[in-house]
Amino acid sequence: MKMSNLKNPFVLIVLFFLPVLFLLFLYPSKHNYKTLDIIKKDIPELSNFVNKNGESVQLENKLTVLGFLGKTPVEDAILALNLKELVYDKFRGFKRFQIVILVPEAVKSQVELLEKELNQYEFLEYWTFAFGSDDAILKAHQSLKISTVLDTNLRTSEVFIIDKERQQRGRLDDRDKDQIKNKVALYGLSSYDCLEVSILKNKMSEDMRVLFTEYRQKRKGNFNSTSRRADDLKGNEKN
Repeated sequence: MKMSNLKNPFVLIVLFFLPVLFLLFLYPSKHNYKTLDIIKKDIPELSNFVNKNGESVQLENKLTVLGFLGKTPVEDAILALNLKELVYDKFRGFKRFQIVILVPEAVKSQVELLEKELNQYEFLEYWTFAFGSDDAILKAHQSLKISTVLDTNLRTSEVFIIDKERQQRGRLDDRDKDQIKNKVALYGLSSYDCLEVSILKNKMSEDMRVLFTEYRQKRKGNFNSTSRRADDLKGNEKN
């Protein structure tokens, strides 16, 4: 009887304190995540573009996924559909989130057809097609850190993440742990290929989540601006 009487309070104490200990263990690492790297600063505003209603389109104070579908948006519908299903559908409704696709002024009729396809099940409130001249599209693309140029139709399957301060975000080091261990040469990730489902589903979705976390912590006043990923890079360079 004595043993059973001792066991009951002990079990209650353990059940009570285990969750508390778990929370205390988590607390020090509360801000211990790697912020999404700044790839390039001072991305120019989209001052030469308007939406279908003739209204201005802006990057400032928005979390933007920026794309270029050029002169053949209908032919490249798969790019838009992948982006919708794997990125837009995950982050729609988040504060200040938007997808902006730059296209020439001459393709408005094609854009209408593509919008019908995209809006088939719901209206894409946070998705904008922005119209501008060929020259404006080229300049907007060249203002980014890019690994490939636009093709002759002013399109690319790559999309870019731009933060509220008009900074291009991505990864300074896109190597995985095994590659770092095997001393594979450093390479980054400045854009995300909409033809590669795994990149959108894994890398881009993760990077967007990290960026939203950063801004959420900034709003709460809990954000630590130390760039741990940059520190990691320095450490890897020394090894």
